[in-house]
Amino acid sequence: MNTANLITLRIWGDFACFTRPEMKVERVSYPVLTPSAARGILEAVFWEPQMYYLIDSIRVVKRGRWISIRRNEVTRVISLDSAKTWMHSPDKVSPIHAGGGAEDGTQRNMLALQDVEYLITAEVRLTPLAQPPRDNLAKYLREIEGRARAGKCFHRPGLGMREFAADFDWEPDADAALARRTAELGPSAAPINEPLGLMLYDLFDHRARAAGFRWLTPDEEARQASDFDQTLLELKKGEQTKRRKEFGANRQRSTAAVIKPHPLFFQANLKNSRLDCHPDRVLGPIQGGN
Repeated sequence: MNTANLITLRIWGDFACFTRPEMKVERVSYPVLTPSAARGILEAVFWEPQMYYLIDSIRVVKRGRWISIRRNEVTRVISLDSAKTWMHSPDKVSPIHAGGGAEDGTQRNMLALQDVEYLITAEVRLTPLAQPPRDNLAKYLREIEGRARAGKCFHRPGLGMREFAADFDWEPDADAALARRTAELGPSAAPINEPLGLMLYDLFDHRARAAGFRWLTPDEEARQASDFDQTLLELKKGEQTKRRKEFGANRQRSTAAVIKPHPLFFQANLKNSRLDCHPDRVLGPIQGGN
């Protein structure tokens, strides 16, 4: 691993919920930030198809307190087909009635965290789509630092959920930042040593993400549609309609293969408030995948 490619962001927020997949109806959070949530936060700040992140470690500055929250949620979701129908014929779509006492509403508990703070350290790597010298690591490292220092992001990062917004800042040195914050917080920030057990690492194989992707150009999309039309010439009208519907739903829009979710887990251990997360060290040989 090249340590020159490491970046560190300090993340904090009022609430967090990193939902355990085995308890997704009544949400229960993992006790600390998960690597997949950390990746999502970094990608909210900066990401391009020519680069990707590998989470190296997570340092826990403020572990937070457990808090139970009762929320109004809904029991149904709107399908993509319903959304498309609503755009043309709103009267044909039955809306979801949310809120307390509503037909589709329900109340569920959430066991979340309150007042948390972490230091995320990640390795930045280039994908095969990078074209040196235009695309190089120094350029991306400068871009990430500049955006983090200025508070810029593509969308507001969240601590496990959209409504739990995260604040962030750049840190040049993770160990120095942890020592500084520990001194500022006093005895409440004592080092944490605790085995956390099995934890979700990510839903997507980092090796598949490393391939990167780019959107098809208009010419490539037109050629794809033309090639598809050629396959329909000898089919009956009903079969053509069926094939067109399938084509529209599964149409390729990028150069990358579709990555199916495939949960990966690892044994999480906090040592001196540091959670080692680099996939080369904490993940064994990956079975299945994409």
